Amino acid sequence: MRFIITGRNIDITEGLKSAVEEKLGKLDRFFAPETEVNVTLSVEKERQKIEVTIPVKGNIIRSEQVSSDMYVSIDLVEEVIERQLKKYKNKIVDKQQNAAAFAQEYVEKDYDDDEVKIIRTKRFGIKPMDPEEACVQMELLGHNFYVFFNSETEEVNVVYKRKGNTYGLIEPELD
Repeated sequence: MRFIITGRNIDITEGLKSAVEEKLGKLDRFFAPETEVNVTLSVEKERQKIEVTIPVKGNIIRSEQVSSDMYVSIDLVEEVIERQLKKYKNKIVDKQQNAAAFAQEYVEKDYDDDEVKIIRTKRFGIKPMDPEEACVQMELLGHNFYVFFNSETEEVNVVYKRKGNTYGLIEPELD
């Protein structure tokens, strides 16, 4: 695995770099050797945050962990990614297309498969509105996200609440 480590408001010391490579290096048994692992370390006040993104053909494996100690965050993120890989192995690895991105041992090994089950489907009418109006509607409903038909782009979009009382907008992009 190839690590691309960047820092925001933090200097990437040799100690941090080796801790990331050593801890996340344990995941190399799951991936092909040429797999890129994007790691971003950041510090905001007392929050030590690590974001790990591993793009593999057709999927993105991602985890973000925050604690008061960067080394604890690094440990946590490795555990979460390993758990994701084991839990969703059959969903992530499509034998015909995506298997090349993963190590053969991972592809062949069986893990407990917690099948994703949709237990409820909800239908609702949507009226055209702009993203700001959708944010107001979301707040009125007390939800963390809101699906709406964007009157400006004429597409279905999602607004969602972010940390710090800000909002995000998700717009579709077809591959």
